[in-house]
Amino acid sequence: MVGQIWKAFPEQKIIYFGDTARLPYGTKGVDFVKRYSEKIIGWLLERGAEDIVIACHTSSALAGNHLRKRFKDIRISDMISLPAPKIAGSFSRIGIIGTPGTIKSKSWEKMLLQENPKIKIYSKACPLFVPLVEEGWINGRAAEEIAESYLKSFKNIDALVLACTHYPILKRLIKKRVGKNIKIVDPAEILANELKFKVKDKGESRFYFSDTPYNLKKISQLCLKKEIKPIITNPF
Repeated sequence: MVGQIWKAFPEQKIIYFGDTARLPYGTKGVDFVKRYSEKIIGWLLERGAEDIVIACHTSSALAGNHLRKRFKDIRISDMISLPAPKIAGSFSRIGIIGTPGTIKSKSWEKMLLQENPKIKIYSKACPLFVPLVEEGWINGRAAEEIAESYLKSFKNIDALVLACTHYPILKRLIKKRVGKNIKIVDPAEILANELKFKVKDKGESRFYFSDTPYNLKKISQLCLKKEIKPIITNPF
């Protein structure tokens, strides 16, 4: 998501918090995700954040509405509420892949059907995709076999939504598995184009993590095409 924001707003300063001490969120309960998502937003606001982007599908699915009610005076964008109407208006048979938490919540289904009740939706949790990305295994036999197992049922669809911010790194692999006739949709691209930032601060972006991030050098190169300097802090 950071890469997509920088692409749309090259001079935007970003204050990022990655809760590496408590990852993965995709297998956590609803109360846990709400509680820590609320703590993170409060912490970011204390550091001068004016717009919040929830760059996690699980937090968006399980806590998005809760957070907007809790922080009524702050604009909070998530990975579902803005992209879903655009996707619903473009496709009629949609596949969704994401973490167990995101898929179980059915948040994507609810938003898409709210926009267009005639849409046919097929969803599947793909939990092993996240550790593949964390290891940097974006191709090779292991990645191909896992992708084949997860994606073999997605045939009669128009589009496949990558409902996890790790999954776009596997886009080439996923495309190879589902075929050229299925559109691969990255909600982060849509969200970045829908955001309405006014760039006020052109200072240096800061990347905070609650614990030393695993394999950060490789992942930052995959996501951002450059290395970032992590600031380790666990305020909760």
